[in-house]
Amino acid sequence: MDQFFCLHLFLLFFNLFFFSSSSDPKSSFGKGGGHDSFILGNYGYSSSSSSSSSSSSSIKDEIIRVANAPENVKWLKRIRREIHEYPELGYEEFKTSALIRRELDQMGIGYRWPVAGTGVVATIGSGSPPFVALRADMDALPIQEMVEWEHKSKIDGKMHACGHDAHVTMLLGAAKLLQELSDTLQGTVVLIFQPAEELGSGALRMIEEGAIENVEAILGLHVVHRYGTGTVASRPGEFLAGCGSFKAEITGKGGHAALPQESIDPILAASASVVSLQHIVSRETDPLQSQVVSVSTFQAGKAFNVIPDSAVIGGTFRAFSKQNLDSLKQRIQQVITGQATVHRCSAKVEFSEEDHPLIPPTVNNERVYSIMHHISTEIVGDNNTHTAPCIMGSEDLAFYLDKIPGSFLLIGTRNERLGSVYPPHSPYFTIDEDALPIGAAIHAAFAHRYLISSSQWQQI
Repeated sequence: MDQFFCLHLFLLFFNLFFFSSSSDPKSSFGKGGGHDSFILGNYGYSSSSSSSSSSSSSIKDEIIRVANAPENVKWLKRIRREIHEYPELGYEEFKTSALIRRELDQMGIGYRWPVAGTGVVATIGSGSPPFVALRADMDALPIQEMVEWEHKSKIDGKMHACGHDAHVTMLLGAAKLLQELSDTLQGTVVLIFQPAEELGSGALRMIEEGAIENVEAILGLHVVHRYGTGTVASRPGEFLAGCGSFKAEITGKGGHAALPQESIDPILAASASVVSLQHIVSRETDPLQSQVVSVSTFQAGKAFNVIPDSAVIGGTFRAFSKQNLDSLKQRIQQVITGQATVHRCSAKVEFSEEDHPLIPPTVNNERVYSIMHHISTEIVGDNNTHTAPCIMGSEDLAFYLDKIPGSFLLIGTRNERLGSVYPPHSPYFTIDEDALPIGAAIHAAFAHRYLISSSQWQQI
C-alpha cells in the first residue's frame, strides 16, 4: 500500500476542484492540434520557415504516424496486458524487468541492469551530450483485482491498480519510436524503468546508482482517470506537494479504568496531541501557502476497562516547499512531546525517513515544462491540453526534479463506456488503452525536441 497516500489517491478529488474535457478529445490526436507550424523560440525550433522547423514537423508527423499504426497499437496493448497479468510489488519486479529487457533486446537498444535491484536504464542516440531522461515506474499494489476481463491479474492479492503497467508500456513505445529515429537524435535519450515508486524509495535508489548521471532534464508521465482519453494536463512551477510521515508512541502508566488516579493516561495525551496538531495549519501557517497535517492512525488498548501503558498515533504532513515541510516536521515533534509532557507522559516521535523518505515537492521547471507543453499541443491539440490544479498528493519523481530540471505530465484515460472511471488504488481501476500511443508519442517527441533545443540553448 502507498505509505504516503501519494498522487494516486488524491487524484480522486480532482472533480471537486477542476475537471474539463472536450466533447471529442480524441479528434485532434495526430493532427497537431490544428497547427501548421510550431514556434518555440529559444527553447526549440526558431521559426516555421527554417529548415530545422520543417525537419521537426516531419519528425513529429512520423512519430504520430508510427505511434498510431495498427500494428504498433496492437503491440502496445499486448505489452501492457502481459505486464498487467503478472503484477509485482516494489523491488520484486523481476518478471516485469525481464519483459523490458526482452523488448529492448529485440529493438537493439543497450541497457544497464540491475539498477536499484530490478531497475533498467537504457540509452538511445549518440552516446554523447546532451542527455535527456524519460522515466516510468514498474511496481504494482497489494490489491485484489475486481475487474472481470480477459487479462485480469493472475496473482492473488496483487494488481496494477495505479497504471504503472501503462507507464512501462508507454516508455517501451517511446523506445521503439526513438530507436527508429536514432540517426536524427542530437544527443542521448536515457530510459529509466524504476522500481518501488509506491514505497517512495525507488527514485532515490536509482539516483544513488547513477541513473541520471550527466542527465540535464527528465520527463515523467502518469495516467489519470479525471481527464478524458486524448487529453493531458500539467502546470508550470509547483504541481504536487512534498510529503512525509510520522509515528509517535506516547507512554504513560497503565491501570484499571475505574481508578484513573492511579494511572497516567496515554490516551488522553495522544488525544490532546491529535487536536493540537490540527492547530499547526489552522493557526500557524499562511493560508495562502497550502499545507496539511493529518493524523490517520490511532492505536491504544484492547480492553474497555483497562487504561493501557501506551498509545501510538501516526499520519502524514504535506507542503509545496521544503522550508514549509521542515517547519511542519519540527512543529509535529514539538507539539506531540509538549502534550505528552503536559499530561505526565513521555513521547518518542519517528519520521521513518529510512523506510519512508521525505518526498520533496514536485516542481516543474519552467523551460522543460514549456517544451513539454508545446509538444503536448502538437500531439493532442490546444483544446485537449489543460492546466491542472496544484495537488496535495506526492510522487517520487520529485527526487529526480530535486537534482535536475524536469516536468511531470498527466495523461487522461477516462472513458465511461469502458469503465475507466475509478481512481488509482481502487480494485476496479482500469484504463482506456487508446492512451498508450499518446503517452509513447509525447515521450518520444519531447525527448527528440529537447535534445535539439538544448543544443540551440547552449549556442545562445
